[in-house]
Amino acid sequence: MSSRSVPQPAVDRMTPFAGHPVVAGVVPGQHELVALTAADWARAAGSPAVYFAFADTARYAVEEHPDGSVLHAPIDPDAVDHAWHDTEAVLREQLTRVLHASTVPWEFRYLAGRPDRALTHLARAVDAALIVVGTRTPGSGARMPEFFEGSVAVHLAHHQHRPVLTVPLKVVDWKELRAPWAG
Repeated sequence: MSSRSVPQPAVDRMTPFAGHPVVAGVVPGQHELVALTAADWARAAGSPAVYFAFADTARYAVEEHPDGSVLHAPIDPDAVDHAWHDTEAVLREQLTRVLHASTVPWEFRYLAGRPDRALTHLARAVDAALIVVGTRTPGSGARMPEFFEGSVAVHLAHHQHRPVLTVPLKVVDWKELRAPWAG
């Protein structure tokens, strides 16, 4: 492998499910199925922990730490942005409420930048066996951005070697499907 080639999935690069953490991407207001699925998968696989993470696209990572956390700053250098503290508090409260009965230890990381890259960094840092993400809830607001940017799950599946578990959050009847640009 040359110094510029991307490491490819391979049998010798598999991370065993047992004894390795799970990373789960979460967003404010997200359905509890994502957190509960990640925790249940971790429990069933004997994982030591679940690392829940939110990647703030209005911020960028200044420094990545070995534990998967990041030092981050707003993209706009002139912005006085303290709103991220509120988002972090909402997510911690949301996870605490949903996981109150879970027996699997969990931690939360507030990340920055593209969600697929941020979750990949965290998964590498904690040597996760699996990444769990939810689907976007179908609706006119999510159609155009996902059409142009692609989904986080697809980006993850194509750009790193860990399995990606995608949790469906709403089933859409095939008869109701329309093109993303058909509002």
